[in-house]
Amino acid sequence: MLYRTDMYEGMLAETIALRGAQGDMINAYFARPLGPGPFPGVVLIHHMPGWDAWYREATRKFAAHGYLALSPNLYCREGHGTPEDVAAKVRGAGGVPDDQVVGDVAGALATLRALPYCSGKIGVFGTCSGGRHAVLAASRIAGGFDAAVDCWGGRVVMTADDLTPRQPVAPLDYTADLACPLLGLFGAEDHSPTPEQVARHEQELRKHGKAYEFHMYPGAGHGFFYYDRPNYRQEQAVDGWRKLFAFLEKQLGGA
Repeated sequence: MLYRTDMYEGMLAETIALRGAQGDMINAYFARPLGPGPFPGVVLIHHMPGWDAWYREATRKFAAHGYLALSPNLYCREGHGTPEDVAAKVRGAGGVPDDQVVGDVAGALATLRALPYCSGKIGVFGTCSGGRHAVLAASRIAGGFDAAVDCWGGRVVMTADDLTPRQPVAPLDYTADLACPLLGLFGAEDHSPTPEQVARHEQELRKHGKAYEFHMYPGAGHGFFYYDRPNYRQEQAVDGWRKLFAFLEKQLGGA
């Protein structure tokens, strides 16, 4: 969204409830621009550290750029407390089941689509495990998303030994079903995914004729957007956000 100094700006941000996998009610953080719209939408899938302050800030950032932004709490069923405590509990259980994540994301997608001020164009975004889940959701939710953004999502490429009852199929194996263009942002110094795993993912996307755009950043590792962590890399993060919003503008349009 092109900012002008004479434009009206307003935003509403609040915690809401939505119906997720198996009809469960879960909480979510929703931020939207004020005004008649219609606005495109984005579902934000949080990372392994949990439904934390960074994701609420990111949700508002998307709204400031003209998107209906909705971030469901994938850990809601494990109880409530600090994001760190809840995330530790989820990690101890082996993570959230892929089928449950897909159901929760589908519920968030349906919530956005039902809004009268939604344009009908909706993307999905995630970092870390959320990047993996974004690829998974964009491949498994039929008639779902119009764009997907995977920021350093590990375990998209998995070996047989990596599979678990909660993660029984590698997202890579659903590549033929990917139903929208994919943007991938990665760090060359990352260990999950490694540059070799990113290249393997790219190979599979080419094999199936999928529309994608991958960027590998030298000097960056895992989580280089996280300004509150030592792995933050300003130059790479600024460029990554710029590429991300250009990609979404192209795929989803503006308000």
